[in-house]
Amino acid sequence: MSSYRFILSGGGTGGHIYPAIAIANELKQRYPDALFLFVGAQDRMEMEKVPQAGYEIKGLWISGIQRKLTLKNLMFPFKLISSIWKAKKIVKSFKPDIAVGTGGYASGPLLKAASGKRIPCVLQEQNSFPGITNKWLAKNVEKIFVAYNGLDRFFPADKIIKTGNPVRQDLLKIDDKKEEGLKFFQLTKNRKTLFVMGGSLGARRINQLIEKELNFFKENNVQLIWQCGKLYFDEYKKHQGDTVKVHAFINDMKLAYAAADIIISRAGAISVSELAIVGKPVFFIPSPNVAEDHQTKNASAVVKNNAAVLIRENDLDTTFEETFLSVFNSEEKQKELGINIKAMALPNATSDIVDEIEKLIKKVA
Repeated sequence: MSSYRFILSGGGTGGHIYPAIAIANELKQRYPDALFLFVGAQDRMEMEKVPQAGYEIKGLWISGIQRKLTLKNLMFPFKLISSIWKAKKIVKSFKPDIAVGTGGYASGPLLKAASGKRIPCVLQEQNSFPGITNKWLAKNVEKIFVAYNGLDRFFPADKIIKTGNPVRQDLLKIDDKKEEGLKFFQLTKNRKTLFVMGGSLGARRINQLIEKELNFFKENNVQLIWQCGKLYFDEYKKHQGDTVKVHAFINDMKLAYAAADIIISRAGAISVSELAIVGKPVFFIPSPNVAEDHQTKNASAVVKNNAAVLIRENDLDTTFEETFLSVFNSEEKQKELGINIKAMALPNATSDIVDEIEKLIKKVA
């Protein structure tokens, strides 16, 4: 049987959306006649990104709980009831063979509705510290795919399978693309290249740091690929030059990774997984403004293996230059960090997850 029906939900951020799309793409490759439906939060980025990837999506009126008392919090019970009711209608109409949740608000009502109909459900948890939705759903699913050790603190141990996070497969073959990457970004072979990324929207604190340190980088013969984010491009494009390449967003990430000698990054789960595959020295500057401070936890899980350097935002003004030079001036340290982070890579995550999904649907069939 190849005409399976797959329903997937994950959203709010790219870290939830892109793993769901990667899983769907792998399933579609194996089952070209299968039907796919995504379910997301109606005002979040998945409503744009999923159709761009070629899939239908339906939106729920759902959002998270704010940390302080707001009108949105007062609306939450009504949104939840509305979303559960609509999710039940979607499940009843679509009749999926399996439901896949990758985190985010909408996956809660969707997987609750599916499990209530005895439809097999699986979760994919990207972070070292799971979000509220996945913790809430854990007892109702058959399998939970994780990227870090120690998640049995939060999930039933017998459901956990360590697969890693789905990432771009083109990152597996960048070792011979350094020259192509430097040419693409119009950079020279005679300088070390620093790639700075703060996510697709950008990271204000990282951008402020890079602007402040431009003379420091120049003095140390460092050239930059600087993805500042579309929210900040107008503010920082004035620094565009021969050794500073400012981009709102980089579509061909493999060439940026290939050109880089050193990388500065936030510590979102998917970025961490990609950087492990890339295998280059990384400075993580985690966002302190995310739920449960999970970016710091993600970065710490890498740093404890001597596989990256973590700098907290509060320490940037006092320690950045010294910490950067301790790696930049040591080829041995760069090599050590690169080897150690690459040892943590799980490049077959997507296919491993889909292998397990196949086992489930065939068992039910």
